[in-house]
Amino acid sequence: MGAVQPGAPRPDPRRGAATLTGCPDVLELVPLTVPPDVTVRPPGSKSITNRAVLCASLAAGRSVISGALFADDTRAMFDAVRALGAAVATDEAAATVTVVGGRPLTGRAAVNARHSGTTSRFILPAAALHAEPVVVDGSPQLRARPFGPLLDALRHLGAIVEGDGLPATVTGPARGGRVELPGHVSSQFLSGLLMAGPLMRDGLTVELTSPLVSVPYVEMTAAVMAAFGVTAGGLSVRRGAYRPTDYAVEPDASAASYFLAAAAITGGRVTVDGLGSASVQGDVEFASVLARMGATVERGADRITVTGGGLRGIDVDMADISDTAQTLAAVAVFADTPTRVRGIGFIRGKETDRIGAMVTELRRAGVDAVEHDDGFEVRPGQPKPAVFDTYDDHRMAMSLALLGLRVPGIAIADPGCVAKTYPGYFADLAKLG
Repeated sequence: MGAVQPGAPRPDPRRGAATLTGCPDVLELVPLTVPPDVTVRPPGSKSITNRAVLCASLAAGRSVISGALFADDTRAMFDAVRALGAAVATDEAAATVTVVGGRPLTGRAAVNARHSGTTSRFILPAAALHAEPVVVDGSPQLRARPFGPLLDALRHLGAIVEGDGLPATVTGPARGGRVELPGHVSSQFLSGLLMAGPLMRDGLTVELTSPLVSVPYVEMTAAVMAAFGVTAGGLSVRRGAYRPTDYAVEPDASAASYFLAAAAITGGRVTVDGLGSASVQGDVEFASVLARMGATVERGADRITVTGGGLRGIDVDMADISDTAQTLAAVAVFADTPTRVRGIGFIRGKETDRIGAMVTELRRAGVDAVEHDDGFEVRPGQPKPAVFDTYDDHRMAMSLALLGLRVPGIAIADPGCVAKTYPGYFADLAKLG
């Protein structure tokens, strides 16, 4: 289940909330009748937590990561770095992770990355630093995602790699040097290589053979590496050493997008605390997209406020903030003109084909949506009641739930899939009422 459990107190349905009805694998949303005026603070960034935990595991000494996210994806990373020799202690109530890293791997290791793309794609290059074989595997859903370019790069850098996808066995140590890598499949390949690069004998230089997608995520990688004492110069990193660091994780900007979107579509006012102009996450720019649609956006160094109003459709390239594309699809339903999203063809290789899945589900509710190779178009309309399939994809569940804030009869199948990155999502969504 998600955060709303059977037997838990129900928020007042007159105000609007998430409630469980019928089959416990379906969660029904009750529309808001009063526009929200709230301040929220989403949990820590998954992307930053996993980068910080990995860098800490590569540093010789003790690091404390505060504000960390505790979810399926981050727990997969905690277990992964343990498998590679780090000591990891967690305090979920305090949202802290203590990592003692820099320990050698003394025997064959196995990593189960579960559903986590960041864990698998970051841990494979880290595994290539060790002379002992490391088997990396994951769920059937993760096995279906692309890994070939990263595995080929590790072979070129001197590692022995068995397999063309997951499961893969990697034996190092990789010597490093210069390697070619496509940029259009996933920026996670590049981030994983850069984080392992300082510990390769010859350092690392990556030459991209196609344009890089999700550039802000690579910039985030460089920022976290710098906090742990290593400077990445563009696509190169010299041989060096990480230093143990106490690191504070900011709230998750992708998660924040759902609450900012909720303000936009309900005419309410939502402030996200802990995120603002000082954020290292590219997805804070989702607020700028909402501003283009007609919402009022106020920014401070560590907070963003969105106030809803009349929304207009836009034509937008979301290649750099693709994790918020599904959020925008939900917002676009309530605009007064069509919205065209471009530049996100690569998200077909995420947890599901996010373009095809979103178009299919919007059509299920009677919304006129069109699939394109590089994105989608949503033509506004009044959705009808529907039970949305979520494809075991947390972002499908979280984004489609937004329709239920305005439309009666909207329900989410398999709401528990949000545990991948945001176990408390539906409880926090209910607070809007």
